[in-house]
Amino acid sequence: MRTASADDDRDLTNTIGSSPAHHSIEPMALADQANKVIGPGGTGIMALPPGLAEEKSEDMDNTTPQIAILYATDQGSTRDIAEFIADDLTGRGARVALHDIEHAPDLSRFEAVVIGSAIHDMDLLPAASAYIRAHSDELSAARVWLFSVGLGPALRGPVGRRLGRIVPKKIAELRDMISPVEYQAFAGRYERAGVGWKARTIYRLMGGARYGDLRDWVAIRTWSDHVARAVGLPRTATNTVHP
Repeated sequence: MRTASADDDRDLTNTIGSSPAHHSIEPMALADQANKVIGPGGTGIMALPPGLAEEKSEDMDNTTPQIAILYATDQGSTRDIAEFIADDLTGRGARVALHDIEHAPDLSRFEAVVIGSAIHDMDLLPAASAYIRAHSDELSAARVWLFSVGLGPALRGPVGRRLGRIVPKKIAELRDMISPVEYQAFAGRYERAGVGWKARTIYRLMGGARYGDLRDWVAIRTWSDHVARAVGLPRTATNTVHP
């Protein structure tokens, strides 16, 4: 457990700009440098003739939506959400490539791109911000869905709901730069451990009612369904709302 500092209070007074993951006690990702590629597949009982197998493979590649999911995570909350969306879209038949945004692939072969980042200091994480700015032309021409993970969506009450609807200026600038199909803010994690009394008081006054894992998996799955339907994937028969 880390010791609380004045930075805790200063971060929280930035309201929704401070990511819940900033105070999270989740373990750091150990495999963020690895690229994870998820896609439907399996082995058949009977092998097809070589020519027919190649034709079958080409047909599948031509009809199966290919989706890239890129994420920038602080201590794991955003990565978890990205993996959940990847699993959901894969389960519907898409070929999904899941990558840390610092190791993003060439996007030219993908029909859709999903980008997610934690929020810190009223902005996306530096890796996500830098990537969007460097690839703004390419992303503007693509079908992109953008999500952020911060404190705002978890706030309750009249004041909290009003604050939660605010999109920080720097994030709005990045969003408008690429004109995504849809932008959505999700809550992340906000751990009480190590947070000073002043920060806790401000959090409570802003409408913060609890600590820990604040992610709304029903809302995340609903948003994933928006992406799925937009690229022509079928509805899923399952109702799993938590990884």
